[in-house]
Amino acid sequence: MAYQGSPLWMKVYVGHLIKAILSKGKFMKSVFCLIEYISLFLLLTLLLFTGCRRDDHSISGALPAVDVSVSPPVNAADPCTIALTPHTGTDRIDQQIIHLQQKARCAEEPWRTAYLERLGWAFVTKARISFDPGFYKLAEQCALCVESKEPHSAEAMLLRGHVLHNLHQFKEGEALARELVAQRGLSFDHGLLGDLLMEQGKLDEAIDAYQKMMDQKPGPQAYSRTAHVRWLKGDLQGAIAVMEMATGASSSRDHESAAWAYVRLALYEMQAGNISKASDIIETALALQPDYPPALLARGRMLLAKGKNTEAIVPLTRATQLNPLPEHQWGLIEALRTAGHRDKAGQVEKQLMQRGASDDPRTFALYLATIGHDTKMALLLSEEELKVRADIFTLDTLAWALRAVGRIQEARSFSERALAEGTQDARLFYHAGVIAAAAGQHKEAEVWFEKTTAIQHMLLPSEREHLFKETAALQAQKSILTSGQSN
Repeated sequence: MAYQGSPLWMKVYVGHLIKAILSKGKFMKSVFCLIEYISLFLLLTLLLFTGCRRDDHSISGALPAVDVSVSPPVNAADPCTIALTPHTGTDRIDQQIIHLQQKARCAEEPWRTAYLERLGWAFVTKARISFDPGFYKLAEQCALCVESKEPHSAEAMLLRGHVLHNLHQFKEGEALARELVAQRGLSFDHGLLGDLLMEQGKLDEAIDAYQKMMDQKPGPQAYSRTAHVRWLKGDLQGAIAVMEMATGASSSRDHESAAWAYVRLALYEMQAGNISKASDIIETALALQPDYPPALLARGRMLLAKGKNTEAIVPLTRATQLNPLPEHQWGLIEALRTAGHRDKAGQVEKQLMQRGASDDPRTFALYLATIGHDTKMALLLSEEELKVRADIFTLDTLAWALRAVGRIQEARSFSERALAEGTQDARLFYHAGVIAAAAGQHKEAEVWFEKTTAIQHMLLPSEREHLFKETAALQAQKSILTSGQSN
């Protein structure tokens, strides 16, 4: 039997309805499946008029013809409708989403909201794996759907807060997280609040939230946050120790989260100078999550640090293909240029220029300020980014953009704020040295350049080259001053 003239959703659910009536007799359960879209009365009326007809015979008999070219009205803004729009895909997470959608359509309360919550987190996982932020929006619709049925649902608030964090809506997310902590105050609630506070530069408050998370439920989620805080505070060895705890406690079922933790650990080990060990850790991450862009980027950076620029092209190309963000494109441009492929580097740079401002404005601003191209745009993007978040990396980006347009004293102010937490980061040190030198603070610049040189392998090749030039220029100027004083 072929269903003709009816929309796809009706064809699917008519089939479920008939099957339930004939085989199980669970008529009311089928009604609940249909109620998300249209009342049973309207459905049966449409069936009578449009019919389920065979190839050449209609069962509508003498009933007048009905125009079925227009689908019944559906509220497109309804979050439940959006969340349950049929998903497709063959990966494990896709099959999980499809299964949860089916369960949510047919289940009665309170199971229905439980399935919707699980569906939301499945969309979050899909977003993390695919690097497609559209799935975060679908996760948000799941949360809004749950909230429409259970106002002030803590589970929905946690899900929606996580989405707001990933979509960089930090202030709105903070308000929601504070309400969630006041209402429920579980470990993940504190973790969410800490994440949102940290992005806004409220590190002390974030640490307090993370401590409450750790006190309630020590585990990989709490360990990874603690490791990052220790790194931000300049405790590299402490960060390594706690991130090792995070990787050791990672769930074998959540490969993406485990891979992320291994990548962070690898970067810490790389900064500590243990590049071979870091490379082995990256291979572990890729074994857990093949073709994982953050791991491919880290592998490329390690190869660049070793001077294996041609070899670095392969993982950086793959990372860019999978997730064409400015950070990946920047790394690939560096590898291509240092390997002598300037034409190909130019092609990647063209793509970066076209989409960088929308894909990742902060990294794009940093890139523009670094290469000295469209520095006014770099400054504008940096200033706009500061309105959204004020962590140390945003402060540093703004400082670097201010230097690029010649506003040195303002650049110094923001650079000092970026360094205030004691973070040991090569790019922060390098920028601070260049800005200090531009301000005529030669002794201060020398200190920052020495710090940068100690971990210069964390910089990209062009940054290392500029570091050497800046250091040489500073030494030459110092020699001239010394010579003038002796005369």
